[in-house]
Amino acid sequence: MASARALTEAHALTQRLFRLSEMAKAAFAEAVAEHGLTPAQARALFFLEEPSPMRALSDHLSCDASNLTGIADRLEAQGLVERVQGEDRRVRLLRLTEEGERVRREVGEHVTRSPSPSDRLTAAERRQLAALLDKMLGE
Repeated sequence: MASARALTEAHALTQRLFRLSEMAKAAFAEAVAEHGLTPAQARALFFLEEPSPMRALSDHLSCDASNLTGIADRLEAQGLVERVQGEDRRVRLLRLTEEGERVRREVGEHVTRSPSPSDRLTAAERRQLAALLDKMLGE
């Protein structure tokens, strides 16, 4: 059984991780909003490197299929994705259009240039943090 001190330290670390996660999400949301996208829409564009079943995208985004339909509808209305037939005729795939690929590239460049909490770290500290996070994630 963990000691009271270990539990307190674990709780404090978890609180910091949550705060950091919220900061990173807010920075991402701000960057993608400048391109008229929600964070979920931008994450969908980043995921769609190749045509993918909507189910795979809903799993990636951790959202219900009905929510994904709305995301896909809005991306399709903006001309960023199209629905195409998969090899299995029962499966519809989402595929980026040329405009979707262009927007994905622009958004990726913008997000990369945008301020991030990790900007406060040196390159060596970022590598160390990445290694520690990988260890915590079991990767």
